[in-house]
This record gives sequence, structure tokens and C-alpha cells, in this order.
Amino acid sequence: MTDAGLVLSTILVSYLVGAVPFGYLVARARGVDILREGSGNIGATNVGRVLGRRFGILVFLLDFAKGALPVAVALSLGYGSDLLPVSAGLAAFLGHMFPVYLRFRGGKGVATGAGVVAVLTPLPALGALLVWLGVLCASRYVSLASIVAAIALMLLHLVLTPAPFAADHAILTSFCLIAAGLVIVKHRANIGRLLRGSENRLQDSPAMLLFTKTVHVLALGLWFGTVVFFTLIVAVVLLHTFESLGEQPAAERPSWLPVAPDLDKDKGIRLFGYAIGPLFPWFFAVQGVCGFLAVATALSWPTDGSTVHKVRTWILIAALATVVAGWPLAQKVSQLRLERYAPDPAVAAAAKAAFGSWHTYSLLLTFVTLLLVAVGMALAAQLPSTHPTQGT
Repeated sequence: MTDAGLVLSTILVSYLVGAVPFGYLVARARGVDILREGSGNIGATNVGRVLGRRFGILVFLLDFAKGALPVAVALSLGYGSDLLPVSAGLAAFLGHMFPVYLRFRGGKGVATGAGVVAVLTPLPALGALLVWLGVLCASRYVSLASIVAAIALMLLHLVLTPAPFAADHAILTSFCLIAAGLVIVKHRANIGRLLRGSENRLQDSPAMLLFTKTVHVLALGLWFGTVVFFTLIVAVVLLHTFESLGEQPAAERPSWLPVAPDLDKDKGIRLFGYAIGPLFPWFFAVQGVCGFLAVATALSWPTDGSTVHKVRTWILIAALATVVAGWPLAQKVSQLRLERYAPDPAVAAAAKAAFGSWHTYSLLLTFVTLLLVAVGMALAAQLPSTHPTQGT
């Protein structure tokens, strides 16, 4: 088969798979015409609203799979570029939105699009999922969470991809832009209802309250554990290890370790900086995600006549702000750490003079974060036990 034939056949099969209206079929199996119930949409949200949560989850998983599988199969063919898997993903995505089986009356593409991007660009997809979760917890609007997540996916891809519009990334970047645009367009009626304040919200049920409390506690625990483990264990142990290595006589060093014979304590510290530097982006990324989820879930709870929830929210917002402020500080420290060994003596001297102060500021800010998160964890002992019913 020619390259053009392979691409065209992949597009056709992927479209037909993506067009399978699982929401309509599941509802029909239950004796319901989903096109005439609720919002009339065949997606998981409307199915869950009409038939119940378990059927909504089933449809979401089926719609997710019909986006992920065509892309995974296209990738397995080893075509050698993004063209085939992106074409398969876009075809499946459009198939769900405009299914030939239902006269092109389809869903909004969120679940199917999630399946596509989970395979095509997993890291931005994970970030978008967490954004979706946070916005949903804070607002209870599935439509708003879906729109914001689509925008977040596009932005994360642009930020995390070197030269996103270069020839080797342009196809995938174009897909992310097109997919985000289509999701927003398909949600235009929801956007109108959101602006009018008449959009459907998830009920503040005991199950929803339990879910948000679980996410909140897990986010706080991971946040606190990350700061403690990285700052008080990883950094300390690595520094001690490299310092000790530099102080060891050459004859006592492991024979398999190819280090310079003139390695000393100062060079050991330099190796420590080289080893720990790549961990900082992950350190702040994990904190940012945990902070976002902790704040989003806290914002979803009422004050119920007490100040504890207001205090919790402001403390967590302050903690998240210290993480945002700490990232450029950490970058400055990393830059000075390298410049201390610059060939230019003037640059090296200036960096050595400034390094101690900037490093101290960075550490102090990290300990402020740790203190605030610890207070947030203490306040987790007083999470809300009930939730007033709000409009649906």
C-alpha cells in the first residue's frame, strides 16, 4: 500500500470507530433515546445525568477507548512521523463529534479527545486532566472544566515542546490547536448558559463531598511529603555523598567510578549541583499540581458560619504563591551555581559572592511553604462534614 493509501485508509477506519455512538447505544439498551433526554447530547455527562453515574462512567470509558485505540494502532505501524497517528486521532475525534450513524449529531469530544491526547502527548494530557479535576471540584461545572482543560492542554503542549511549530512538531501542535478550538465551539451553548448562570452543575451530594475531601487530603499529603523528602532528605544526602566522595583519597574511591584524580570537596559540591539541578523542575511541578488541587477543593466548600474554611483557603493560596515565587528563585540559584565555576574570574567571583544570599532566600521560602502546608494538613482535621444543597 502506498503512503497516501495508508493515511487515507487509517483516516476512514479511525473515523468509523470514533463515530460509534456508545452513549446512544448504551441508552438504547436501557430503553432510552438519549437524543430526546436531558441536553440531547450522546456524551458521558448527559448519559450519567439521565441514566445514573455508573452508565456515565461506562460511556466515558468507551468514548475514551475509541479515541485511544486508533492512535495506538497507528503508532504501532511505525510510519515514522506524526502524520499517521495524528490523522487517526483527528479522524476519531471528528467521528465522535459528527457521527455518520446519527446523521452527524454527535458529542462534544471531551472523552474521545482525552483518549487521543493520552496516547499522542501523555504529559500535557496528564496536566490537562489535573486541571479538569481541579476546576470541576471548585466549580461543579463539567462544561467549564472541559473547556479549561482543552485550553490547558494546548498551552502545556506549547510550553513543554521545544520549538512546537518546527517541522517535526508542527503536525501535533496543529492538532492540539484544532482540538481545543473544536471543543470550545461545541461548548458554545454551555458557554452561553455559564454566562447567564443557568448551566447544569453537579449536585453537592455526599459522594461529591467525599470525593473532594479525598482529593484535598491526598494533595496535601503529597505536597508535604514532596517538600520534606526533597529538601530534608534528598538534597542533604546527595550533598553529603558528593562531599564525602571528594574528600576520599583516590585509592579508596570505587574502582568503577571514572572521576578525575584531582577531585576534591569543592568539585564534589559541583557534582552535587549538576546531579540535583534536573530535579528542581519536577519538584516545583509536583508542588504546583498539589497546591492547585488543594486550593481548588478548598474553594468548593462553604464557610458554614465558621472561619476555619476561610482560613484554610487563604493559607493554601499563600502556600501556592510561595511555590510560584520559589520557581524563579530556584532558577536564579541554579544559574549562580554554574557561574561560580565560569572561566571568567570576574563572573565566577560575582556568582560566588551572590550565591549564598540567593540560596538562603530560596531555602527560607521553601520552609515557609512547608510551614503553611503543615498548617493546612492540621486544618484537614476539620473538613466539612455536610454540604448545603445548591442548584443543579
